[in-house]
Amino acid sequence: MEPVRTTLGKNGAVGIPAQYRKILGLKTGDEVVLLLQEGEIRIVPRLQAVQQAQANVRRFIPEGRSLADELIQDRRAEAQ
Repeated sequence: MEPVRTTLGKNGAVGIPAQYRKILGLKTGDEVVLLLQEGEIRIVPRLQAVQQAQANVRRFIPEGRSLADELIQDRRAEAQ
């Protein structure tokens, strides 16, 4: 896709072109995550960012293991 030139607006607002929003499935009011990487700003749909984070965790945590359940169990043990 061709680069699009835009202008930084009031309070740092940047408009995302309609064709980009359509490709990403973004609609007015959707949450996005901004990532600053190597001097560039990446805009990622929130759901995609969550899925990427989950995939990163799954690289280190075997399928079927629940860190949430382990944390709850630890807290209950500490409370006793």
